[in-house]
Amino acid sequence: MNPNTWYSPNDIQTIFDRIAPVYDQLNSWLSFGQHRIWKQMTVNWSEPKEGYIGLDICCGSGDISQLLARKVGKTGKVIGLDFSQELLAIAAQRAYDKYPTLPLEWIQGDALNLPFEDNTFDCATMGYGLRNVTDISRSLQEIHRVLKPSAKVAILDFHRPSQPWQEGFQKWYLDNLVVPLAEYYGLKDEYAYIMPSLERFPIGTEQVKLAQEVGFNSVIHYPIAGGFMGVLVGSKTVSSEQ
Repeated sequence: MNPNTWYSPNDIQTIFDRIAPVYDQLNSWLSFGQHRIWKQMTVNWSEPKEGYIGLDICCGSGDISQLLARKVGKTGKVIGLDFSQELLAIAAQRAYDKYPTLPLEWIQGDALNLPFEDNTFDCATMGYGLRNVTDISRSLQEIHRVLKPSAKVAILDFHRPSQPWQEGFQKWYLDNLVVPLAEYYGLKDEYAYIMPSLERFPIGTEQVKLAQEVGFNSVIHYPIAGGFMGVLVGSKTVSSEQ
């Protein structure tokens, strides 16, 4: 795949199906293990409580889903949704092996057309998914629709730093660490996709505006990891349903 090529939903799904077997290992190496901290921060910002029904969109191999399920406890439930059947299979097996009693359910589905009724979930998370959807506003609108009033969503993803030297370092990191390591696993083209997807991804302030436009309130974008990552947090207030 040419990094400058437009990627269709089928292209993106193929990418994630192919990287599924080494997805966790690469994430750990490439983030120096820090991705676990970022994911826990994301879960905390969604404010899950005992007995909540939670949704983890674009759940991948299920790290955030597991963290969310541990927060809602046995009286709650978490649904992990992804369009990659291969990643869902890995997520289900990993969760069963590690926490067989966690209240988790895995569903294959589209982030642009969530297969749930309005006002279903008490909290929601999304990790490295918003950047990959073909319509960010539509995805945010769908999240807003399925959340209950007063529920919160927290969305973790890459972030374009504001300082030129940071942006230069990020490009160097992707070109000289991410892509070569992916090439070792025969997945160079799949991980070369990250940079063009990042260049098209709205910066934090733009994400805030998009979330507000679909009805979210108290929207904040938190830059983390030196500005190389970010978490978008928003609430669905009671007034938005009136």
